[in-house]
Amino acid sequence: MTDDLSQYLADKRSLVEDGLRKTLLLGDGCPPALLEAMQYSLLAAGKRLRPLLVLSAAEACGGRDAAALPAACAVEMVHTYSLIHDDLPAMDDDDLRRGLPTCHKRFGEALAILAGDALLTLAFHVLAESYPPTTAAACCRELAGAAGAAGMVGGQVEDLAWERAPRSYSVEALENLHARKTGALFRACLRLGAWAVLGERQGGPDVDLLQSLDDYGRCFGQAFQITDDLLDVEGSSAETGKRVHKDAARGKFTYPGFLGVAESRERAERLCRDARDHLLRFGKAGERLAALSLSIVDRKR
Repeated sequence: MTDDLSQYLADKRSLVEDGLRKTLLLGDGCPPALLEAMQYSLLAAGKRLRPLLVLSAAEACGGRDAAALPAACAVEMVHTYSLIHDDLPAMDDDDLRRGLPTCHKRFGEALAILAGDALLTLAFHVLAESYPPTTAAACCRELAGAAGAAGMVGGQVEDLAWERAPRSYSVEALENLHARKTGALFRACLRLGAWAVLGERQGGPDVDLLQSLDDYGRCFGQAFQITDDLLDVEGSSAETGKRVHKDAARGKFTYPGFLGVAESRERAERLCRDARDHLLRFGKAGERLAALSLSIVDRKR
């Protein structure tokens, strides 16, 4: 990753961190224990990759950070809620997340579940409160569709089903699984960035523009999942901030498990190049997104 991109991402990450802290100023109505659990998980040091994609997509569409920041914070809340729930004993049963004990290890299962619920609902409150009606409705639609039964939640159900009763293995099945579990939310990030800055324009964002961003997000999401699988094989807990070498033990359907490490890495690199090519219509405005996609294969966490 170049120094220029590193500084850009650091600046945007700082902006997101500040935005997240402000969204958790919930007043006296929120029980202190619930707020503490929400803060613990949401404000823990993370990559903030999804909100960074929202901000970078907004920039590619000619917008400013201020317009896209609420959407960026909302998608990070949904992502964090999903991590809290995925880590539960009934799901992936993890005890380490972002270098800290998982939420249920720190606060108990019941409060962890409720903290996740609160973050999920707060995300839509932020969108509804921060944007004019047309934009708010579009953003809520995009995020709900990506996070729901046909998206992230459905993908998690399929992932659990593969562990318990493996089916016919194929690249198509693997891609379909992760297109929902991981990829749907990435694609929504790009579309949210466009809607946040162009939602009140007559007709909203151009259909072809949204398609280009969606295609980029599809390639980005697949590449990210492959590198995530590779990190579980090759990484360390100190670097990744979570338990590693667990996917094979649980019988998970992963890229390196099915394709091998070398072919998986080659596929990730090709997808990153494809993602960049989908941004050609944006010219110079899409350079940050292009650089971000190319940096995926080198990530350590």
